[in-house]
Amino acid sequence: MYAAALLGVLVTMVIELILASRGPTVFDRILAVNTFGTMTILLIALCGYHFGRPDFMDLALIYALLNFIGSVAVAKFSRFGNLARDHRRHASGEDPNP
Repeated sequence: MYAAALLGVLVTMVIELILASRGPTVFDRILAVNTFGTMTILLIALCGYHFGRPDFMDLALIYALLNFIGSVAVAKFSRFGNLARDHRRHASGEDPNP
């Protein structure tokens, strides 16, 4: 049963890698990489349950937090082109270089 679930997750991960390399837009590629990260979290959790190692759930949670932070950073970079620029002043029309 768990072997079938692990195989299904691995097949989905391969499909997501193909989509990430062939995505028509940058946002499709970002979504594919984010889905790949989610499948990795699921794979870690399934392996931990299969091998009787509940401490793998801690690793899965840490990876989930890193995946979320990375997705937000890449989305902000693709939208604004810079991670350090204050987008609120830029959007309001104020001069960002006083």
